[in-house]
Amino acid sequence: MVFTIAAARSPFQWNEANRRHVREADVEPYEAEEAVLDLRRIGASAYAVESERRWALLGATEEGRVLFVVFTRREGRIRIITARDAELAEKRRYRGRGK
Repeated sequence: MVFTIAAARSPFQWNEANRRHVREADVEPYEAEEAVLDLRRIGASAYAVESERRWALLGATEEGRVLFVVFTRREGRIRIITARDAELAEKRRYRGRGK
Protein backbone atom coordinates (compact mmCIF):
# COMPACT_ATOMS: atom_id res chain seq x y z
CA MET A 1 0.00 0.00 0.00
CA VAL A 2 1.43 3.36 -1.02
CA PHE A 3 0.27 6.64 0.47
CA THR A 4 1.90 9.38 -1.63
CA ILE A 5 -1.22 10.08 -3.64
CA ALA A 6 -3.96 10.86 -1.14
CA ALA A 7 -5.02 9.11 1.97
CA ALA A 8 -7.26 10.09 4.83
CA ARG A 9 -4.46 9.60 7.35
CA SER A 10 -1.25 8.62 5.69
CA PRO A 11 1.48 7.36 8.03
CA PHE A 12 3.90 9.42 5.90
CA GLN A 13 4.59 13.13 6.06
CA TRP A 14 5.67 14.62 2.73
CA ASN A 15 6.25 18.11 1.42
CA GLU A 16 7.95 19.43 -1.70
CA ALA A 17 11.37 19.59 -0.01
CA ASN A 18 11.61 15.95 1.03
CA ARG A 19 10.01 14.72 -2.21
CA ARG A 20 12.62 16.67 -4.17
CA HIS A 21 15.46 15.41 -1.98
CA VAL A 22 14.43 11.78 -2.50
CA ARG A 23 14.04 12.29 -6.26
CA GLU A 24 17.55 13.77 -6.46
CA ALA A 25 18.79 10.24 -5.71
CA ASP A 26 16.60 8.84 -8.53
CA VAL A 27 14.14 7.36 -6.04
CA GLU A 28 10.43 8.07 -6.28
CA PRO A 29 8.63 8.85 -3.01
CA TYR A 30 6.36 5.81 -3.42
CA GLU A 31 9.46 3.59 -3.68
CA ALA A 32 10.81 4.97 -0.39
CA GLU A 33 7.41 4.26 1.21
CA GLU A 34 7.46 0.69 -0.11
CA ALA A 35 10.93 0.14 1.38
CA VAL A 36 9.78 1.45 4.77
CA LEU A 37 6.72 -0.81 4.67
CA ASP A 38 8.77 -3.86 3.58
CA LEU A 39 8.07 -6.57 6.14
CA ARG A 40 11.62 -7.90 5.61
CA ARG A 41 13.29 -4.50 6.22
CA ILE A 42 16.25 -4.34 8.57
CA GLY A 43 17.66 -1.53 10.66
CA ALA A 44 20.80 0.32 9.62
CA SER A 45 23.03 2.91 11.25
CA ALA A 46 21.63 6.42 11.37
CA TYR A 47 22.41 9.73 13.01
CA ALA A 48 20.83 12.58 14.93
CA VAL A 49 20.58 16.15 13.74
CA GLU A 50 20.37 18.74 16.51
CA SER A 51 17.50 17.46 18.66
CA GLU A 52 15.84 15.29 16.02
CA ARG A 53 16.44 11.54 16.18
CA ARG A 54 16.78 9.76 12.83
CA TRP A 55 16.58 6.11 11.92
CA ALA A 56 17.69 4.21 8.85
CA LEU A 57 16.69 0.96 7.24
CA LEU A 58 17.32 -1.29 4.30
CA GLY A 59 14.15 -2.35 2.55
CA ALA A 60 12.96 -3.39 -0.88
CA THR A 61 10.35 -1.98 -3.18
CA GLU A 62 7.63 -4.15 -4.65
CA GLU A 63 9.86 -4.44 -7.74
CA GLY A 64 12.76 -5.72 -5.61
CA ARG A 65 14.90 -2.56 -5.63
CA VAL A 66 16.82 -2.46 -2.34
CA LEU A 67 16.94 1.03 -0.83
CA PHE A 68 18.68 2.69 2.11
CA VAL A 69 16.15 5.05 3.71
CA VAL A 70 16.69 7.62 6.47
CA PHE A 71 13.61 8.86 8.28
CA THR A 72 12.36 10.53 11.42
CA ARG A 73 9.03 10.68 13.21
CA ARG A 74 7.11 13.93 13.37
CA GLU A 75 3.66 14.36 14.82
CA GLY A 76 3.25 10.59 14.93
CA ARG A 77 4.05 10.18 11.25
CA ILE A 78 7.05 8.93 9.27
CA ARG A 79 8.96 11.69 7.50
CA ILE A 80 11.41 10.30 4.98
CA ILE A 81 14.54 12.44 4.95
CA THR A 82 16.38 10.74 2.13
CA ALA A 83 16.54 7.48 0.20
CA ARG A 84 19.06 6.00 -2.20
CA ASP A 85 19.94 2.73 -3.83
CA ALA A 86 21.61 0.43 -1.36
CA GLU A 87 25.33 -0.09 -1.89
CA LEU A 88 26.57 -3.58 -2.78
CA ALA A 89 27.51 -4.47 0.82
CA GLU A 90 24.10 -3.22 2.02
CA LYS A 91 22.31 -5.29 -0.61
CA ARG A 92 24.25 -8.35 0.49
CA ARG A 93 23.32 -7.66 4.11
CA TYR A 94 19.65 -7.25 3.21
CA ARG A 95 19.51 -10.35 1.01
CA GLY A 96 21.62 -12.47 3.37
CA ARG A 97 19.77 -11.82 6.61
CA GLY A 98 18.57 -14.87 8.43
CA LYS A 99 21.28 -17.10 7.01
